[in-house]
Amino acid sequence: MRELRNLFSLMVGSKRKYVDPSRAVEILKDAFKSSESQQQDVSEFTHKLLDWLEDAFQMKAEEDREGEKPKNPMVELFYGRFLAVGVLEGKKFENTEMFGQYPLQVNGFKDLHECLEAAMIEGEIESLHSAENSARSGQEHWFTELPPVLTFELSRFEFNQALGRPEKIHNKLEFPSMLYMDRYMDRNREVTRIKREEIRRVKEHLTLLQQRLERYLSYGSGPKRFPLADVLQYAMEFASSKPVCTSPVEDIDSSAPPGGTKGQQLSLPSTAEQDPLPPLESAGPASASTAAQQQRVAIHKPFTQSRLPPDLPMHPAPRHITDEELRVLEVCLHRWRSEVENDTRDLQGSINRIHRTIELMYSDKSMMQVPYRLHAVLVHEGQANAGHYWAYIYDPHQRCWMKYNDISVTKSSWEELVRDSFGGYRNASAYCLMYINDKKPFLIEEEFDKETGQILSGIDKLPPDLKQYVREDNELFDKEVEEWDSLQVRKAQQEKLVLAAAAAAAASSISTSSSSPQPMSVESSPPDNTVAQQEPEYMEQPSPTNDSKHLQEDTERAISRAAAEQEERSPEALLTASPPPPEVQAAPPPSDPVTEDESPGQRTVEVAIPNVGTFVIESEEGGYDDEAMMTPNMQGVIMAIGKSSSVYEKNGPETAFFKAIKLEYARLLRFAQEDTPPEKDYRLQHIVVYFIQNQAPKKILERTLLTQFADRNLAFDERCKSIMNVARAKLDLIKPEEVNMDEYEMWHQAYRNFRDTTIFMMTGLDLFQKTNYMEALMFLIYSYQYNKELLSKGRYRGHDEELLGHYRRQCLLKLNEQAAAMFESGEEPEVSTGLGLMNELVVPCIPLLLVHDTERDLLAVEDMRNRWCSYLGQEMEPNLQEKLTDFLPKLLDCSAEIKSFHDPPKLPSYSTLELSERFVRVMAAVGGR
Repeated sequence: MRELRNLFSLMVGSKRKYVDPSRAVEILKDAFKSSESQQQDVSEFTHKLLDWLEDAFQMKAEEDREGEKPKNPMVELFYGRFLAVGVLEGKKFENTEMFGQYPLQVNGFKDLHECLEAAMIEGEIESLHSAENSARSGQEHWFTELPPVLTFELSRFEFNQALGRPEKIHNKLEFPSMLYMDRYMDRNREVTRIKREEIRRVKEHLTLLQQRLERYLSYGSGPKRFPLADVLQYAMEFASSKPVCTSPVEDIDSSAPPGGTKGQQLSLPSTAEQDPLPPLESAGPASASTAAQQQRVAIHKPFTQSRLPPDLPMHPAPRHITDEELRVLEVCLHRWRSEVENDTRDLQGSINRIHRTIELMYSDKSMMQVPYRLHAVLVHEGQANAGHYWAYIYDPHQRCWMKYNDISVTKSSWEELVRDSFGGYRNASAYCLMYINDKKPFLIEEEFDKETGQILSGIDKLPPDLKQYVREDNELFDKEVEEWDSLQVRKAQQEKLVLAAAAAAAASSISTSSSSPQPMSVESSPPDNTVAQQEPEYMEQPSPTNDSKHLQEDTERAISRAAAEQEERSPEALLTASPPPPEVQAAPPPSDPVTEDESPGQRTVEVAIPNVGTFVIESEEGGYDDEAMMTPNMQGVIMAIGKSSSVYEKNGPETAFFKAIKLEYARLLRFAQEDTPPEKDYRLQHIVVYFIQNQAPKKILERTLLTQFADRNLAFDERCKSIMNVARAKLDLIKPEEVNMDEYEMWHQAYRNFRDTTIFMMTGLDLFQKTNYMEALMFLIYSYQYNKELLSKGRYRGHDEELLGHYRRQCLLKLNEQAAAMFESGEEPEVSTGLGLMNELVVPCIPLLLVHDTERDLLAVEDMRNRWCSYLGQEMEPNLQEKLTDFLPKLLDCSAEIKSFHDPPKLPSYSTLELSERFVRVMAAVGGR
């Protein structure tokens, strides 16, 4: 009880977007636990909840009473009384009974008043109104006291004896927004009985009128019947048609080709069509009689011969009719048709007046004194053993209907409520109606402060203890928000400072090493940066606040120097700035130390490297990797070496190495900080960009860059080979304790995971664009799951989650549409294929959409379920009905438990260049969605 008070008070005054009901729900689950371990119907749950709350309030009321009769708010709000008046085996009786939710049968009734009228009268009741001592039994119910909140439980389920299972009733049942209960009150018993008797007599007369009208509207003695007025009109049209002197058969026979009997004429057309006569000139030698016969036979013309003769009437007509006969017949038919139309019009008018009389029978003011306004409608969609629930609740302050559908609360309208609640549309219908007494405004009106007269809202409506509870929770929430905001600010500042520190540290380290060449290791930090020396892993730690400005200035200077030193020349010119080595222009001379021991296995090839140029490369057989030379990483390294050519000529390979690695790092840093469109992702081209954006430790960055400069494929050129040897020497000088190789491998494995996720995503999007939804689904499902794991470790570790979520939803919706279309075909192979597609692909994926409770995913699941639930109200073969009944519980399972799933599909292999180019094409095709 205490938890429910706390829960409801938080719902009234909490600042949170939603309130966690877990503690109250767990208590209710324990209280309502059943021995059968079966899922309870919502009506059963509501009954138990009301009973449980009534008992709890009763216990509290008895504890607090002081000589007075205890008051139970549950009874006062939700419970009323009715008087049962009847006859049992000829003896009259009257009993007063209490009710909470009043049950009403739906089947066979068109609106709520018809349901109530039937529920208020049970059995044979004639003896109640007669003086005779009849043995008939029956009873009437008359409300003596109505609760402020009047709840009707609509029974929409019945047991199908033929099928041996319960079924839902989808019949349409209308209910008003304002319900007057006067006719059901005990104080109006005599007036209501008189009106019911009058309505009964009027309805008997109405039945006779409807039967007479039906004879006019469905005239005839055969299986097909038509309105009598139309029959007379058709007879008049027939008589007025132009008479013909020959029968239709004779007219058609006269137009047939001459020669032969009638029987032959009927069989000749198909033969003439299949074996047309050859032209005379190609007939070859033939007798004169044959030629003459061919000339006499009419040529069959299938497109003109089938046309009706011009004098044949369009409609049947009498063969013989005189003017006098026609005149008399027209006069009679006109008169009869007018009489029929007048009779039909009078009958329809009388029927409409009777309907109006019945509607206004209770419209006088004396019978409109107990108004109840519709406040809430609980809706069920599905079948008897599975489905989905939501509710419409009227907000009197906003004066609109609100739709409460799981976590989604949206504004709605009376039209939407009618569509979803009346029934007869798809398979959604109301199962519970809650009306409130319109003469007790305290139930919904604003509350006012007794002293100030101001409107009370939210937390001010609560009693002191709950008000304090909500305030404490709101204060706790405010602190949580402040801490979260501070954390986000710190993360953003840390991210900026880390990038700045990385640039400054790299620039200072390279500058120091350039003036005094030393082995590149973890100790090569700026001499004035004592913090970096004390904390070698400083890139994982927040930088000191007083150093942020200094680090930012160092970063800007490093990038400016790198940009200023780049010459405005092409990459080819940069590589050929100094006199090229002999082996680049021609075959190497014997004096060259590299080729002095040239063997027959050595080869010379010409390679065109994109964005760099065309080169003549010599290497040993198998020592050169074409694919590696084409990667963006290798292109960047070659360009950096080309731009350091002047330093190479003046100071040697080691100084040129530091110059090149500084230029390459500055270039990659700009890529990492650049705001690019979705299709241009530098992380796919450069692993270092991925490391920079995700704040990898400085030593991981250094070793990765060194490894790129130490690539054996750089041996195609003397200058590149010299710098490659310097990089290899630096790698050899790094001690095992200076770089944690486990951490190094972990970062590279993270990049491989990012690359695999990209391939999953790219393949899935490509297949989706080609409408191959079955294959696309698995790629999109796995890419979304893997991508979510990546993003949990950092925002730059994966791709756009909304993009992947959108195409995952769309793929499931497309497959659902295909499967539904197969089911609608009714053909056994198609139906089995469609249901198999749902069971094997779509249904296992639904928990993946439910687990994170995003609004768009929930709407997609609701759309898929609605499509299949809509078949419940349709006529179909018994075998289809059985398959649908077996399938729907799986589809409507609301649990978010992820069941067994398919193994991930096998990934195709791509080089870095192929992956980057295909990624651009695929992302451009989807257009970022």
